[in-house]
Amino acid sequence: MPINNTSVFNNPGRSSLVGLASVVGLLVLSGFAVTGGARKVLVISWVAFAAMGLGAWLGARATSTSPHRLVWGYGLASGAMVTSAAMFLVPQAMGLGTAAGTPRIGGIGIAAGIVAGYGTHTIGHRLTHVDTGFDTTTAAITAHALSAGLIIGLVYASMPTLGLLLGLAIVSHKGPAGYAAARRLGRDGKPATALLLPSAGVGLTAIPSALLPVPPSPAVNAVVFGFAAGIFLHIALDFLPNCEAGSEIDEVCSLHEHSHDLLDELRTHAVGSTVVGAALVVAAWLVVSA
Repeated sequence: MPINNTSVFNNPGRSSLVGLASVVGLLVLSGFAVTGGARKVLVISWVAFAAMGLGAWLGARATSTSPHRLVWGYGLASGAMVTSAAMFLVPQAMGLGTAAGTPRIGGIGIAAGIVAGYGTHTIGHRLTHVDTGFDTTTAAITAHALSAGLIIGLVYASMPTLGLLLGLAIVSHKGPAGYAAARRLGRDGKPATALLLPSAGVGLTAIPSALLPVPPSPAVNAVVFGFAAGIFLHIALDFLPNCEAGSEIDEVCSLHEHSHDLLDELRTHAVGSTVVGAALVVAAWLVVSA
């Protein structure tokens, strides 16, 4: 018996309406961010929107997917995210834990974030094998954007002295993620306009959470920073270019001749791109702190 697929993510008209509504919502929240003093989160939200939107637009227009471009996009993003989390979030979590009596409190937050990231990713992958009527690509990337925005808002609310570099590095994966998601939607015959919602998703949760009052407790802030570090470390590791058999990059390579040799070549590009992504964050920090 056929399933009546009425999911908003599977209906082109509804997905476009929801996407446009999310953009309107982000515009409204932007006004509150300006008046509430959350300007850094506002910039991060719109950079995330522009990055994913541009990536989705390029992915929707591409007639073929370049494996080199995909590897470098993922590698640069993951290298930047790993370095940003290790340089900015982990030390803050451990320092706040020390202020609360023991750095282990921050470590608990980091562990909880990594486990939570793994758990949601694994359960989300399990749902791809269940006929729920949802487009799992859009649903998964939307859930990730909303949760990431929530953590970004809490982090900047807890420590408003943080600079923009951390937030911009955290959302650096939005471009390649939007590109890859649009390519998947295109292969399934679905419009990329559905990605307007996850593009705006960071801001939809980051701005409200940044405006909420945070208790001035070092222990609470240590857990928040640790959890954020754990979540983003998981995301960064998940974005590391996987050039093994059966991976997304392997699927793209299979569209080209001599795919096995190409996959071997891309492993070098994968390592190089992550090193460059990490080095860019360190270089930017040195320039800003000079």
